[in-house]
Amino acid sequence: MHKHTYIELLCPARDIETGKAAINHGADAVYIGYTNFGAREAAGNSLDDIAKLINYAHLYHAKVYITLNTILYENELKKVQRLIQQLYEISADALIIQDMGILEMDLPPIPLHASTQTNNVTVEKIKFLQDIGIQRVILARELSVEQISKINNSSTVELEAFIHGALCVSYSGQCYMSYATTGRSANRGECAQSCRLKYDLVDEKGKVLVHDKHLLSLKDFNQTQNIANLIDAGISSLKVEGRLKDIGYVKNVTGHYRTVIDAILEDRPHLKKSSSGRCTYQFTPDIHKTFNRGYTTYFTKGREGSMASFNTPKSMGKKIGVVKETHKDYIVIESIEPIHNNDGLCFIDKHESLIGFKVNHVADEKITPSQPIKVHPGATLFRNYDHQFSQQLMQNKSADRRIDCNLLVRVENDRLILELTDEDSITSILTFGTGNESAKNGEQMIETMKKQLIKTGNTPYNIIQISVSANQSTAPFVPVGIINSCRRDLLEAHSKKRIALHKINHSIITPTNNPYIEKDLGYKANISNSLAEIFYKRHGAEKIENGFELSNSPQSKTIMTTKYCILFEMGLCDGSGKKIKQKLYLQNSNRRFSLHLNCNKCEMQISFPE
Repeated sequence: MHKHTYIELLCPARDIETGKAAINHGADAVYIGYTNFGAREAAGNSLDDIAKLINYAHLYHAKVYITLNTILYENELKKVQRLIQQLYEISADALIIQDMGILEMDLPPIPLHASTQTNNVTVEKIKFLQDIGIQRVILARELSVEQISKINNSSTVELEAFIHGALCVSYSGQCYMSYATTGRSANRGECAQSCRLKYDLVDEKGKVLVHDKHLLSLKDFNQTQNIANLIDAGISSLKVEGRLKDIGYVKNVTGHYRTVIDAILEDRPHLKKSSSGRCTYQFTPDIHKTFNRGYTTYFTKGREGSMASFNTPKSMGKKIGVVKETHKDYIVIESIEPIHNNDGLCFIDKHESLIGFKVNHVADEKITPSQPIKVHPGATLFRNYDHQFSQQLMQNKSADRRIDCNLLVRVENDRLILELTDEDSITSILTFGTGNESAKNGEQMIETMKKQLIKTGNTPYNIIQISVSANQSTAPFVPVGIINSCRRDLLEAHSKKRIALHKINHSIITPTNNPYIEKDLGYKANISNSLAEIFYKRHGAEKIENGFELSNSPQSKTIMTTKYCILFEMGLCDGSGKKIKQKLYLQNSNRRFSLHLNCNKCEMQISFPE
């Protein structure tokens, strides 16, 4: 059973504009990074911009979470503590953290969420985080619905799960491949995406089993068909990945999942969305028309189906048709949907490489590319850039989010009283004098009041009902300009009141001695500062190793642990747990890595060869 009343759609914000777009298109919350210490170095923002986004979000009672989910070095601790105080002062709703050293700081009562970077896989780990005061745990993407349900039934902490976007092939927080090969740490927001490169799969005798493929490059996550199951399993927050994605991506994906979740909540009257307002769209959301490498549900229903995209790590988009004929300057296709000038199409050629081209002209089934291409009859075409759809998304008003209100207008002596009550039962009242002049035509004056007061323009409000308690004989004369001015004052005052009444579930962290789930902590615990070391020692750790980034010998360590298995993806393993004895390697022109198949746990590890 679900422990909470509210369901949250949580979306990414690369910057303030993207954050506002996410809220306008239906997000109940957004997550955004400061200039430093977020797990996406290229998506940093100033405190001033974050504060503006917070005010905008709180108007809708939407929330803003700040990503402080990198490991921290010793010389950064004081700066992070000051930053947390500043984020508290601008009313951030929560911090998303990875480094447990933060819990040893003198913190304001700001809620803490444990990032997926803290490797939240087991019931025991989630209960530990709950018991030390973490308000929400962001679960590992590798968990099935059944595992999530078990965690939910064994804990009281809020649970968040990813539902869409790029997938890290490694367990989050457990990948050191980028740092080991380039010096750029994924745990510091600098991932070089080594997993998206081409590799050969080679056996111990040097035989190349697979040549020049993106063997570690996963498809993108898409949980559209599993949202109801995730909610029923106990997920309170449904998270879209993508703080590096553009504003069109965020608009489209947010609109898609808002529509999906709203339909599900209609059948679950005990649950409701966690923010206010209703969205209308000037486009039809379609996640197949935005950036994607193909889609997978990963391990949500267990180990099934294809998870990887061996031929390309780039966006394939939506399947659009098949090539029927090829000519020197044009091709003839059989299309599923109309294709337009300036669309971007792509296909996998006979060498299994992704080839893309821009559409220069369309005439029925005949397409003229902007440059010569070599495509074979029978090739499947995908549209990875839909020009018309992109133009729709780029409109400033591609969606409109409105908070429903009722307005009561009362006449008392020489005063006009406006009383606005919104869908959250928040009421604002404005009183102004009308003078002693009666309207010559009372009926017309009342209709004028209604006509002018119901206009809400670019405000976030929608007045669905207006009542005027004045009879025709007593209606005062009020100039239209005065009515409009009072309406503006009323709506502005109501916005300020809504922001002021936004609730933050403040949380004070009280140090505990709850035993950690392990006593011997290796480099995978990601301990990189003295406060983190103090934290784990207080919780019973007896042996502590420095984090990988502080190590001088990456050659002896596992640099990636993943539940994804190349052999299963290739159909060379039936998932029975039988051990594969031969030694296997991944290699390209620059590197050679050992594959260690832990078949008992159905996991794969990557390291440098011994």
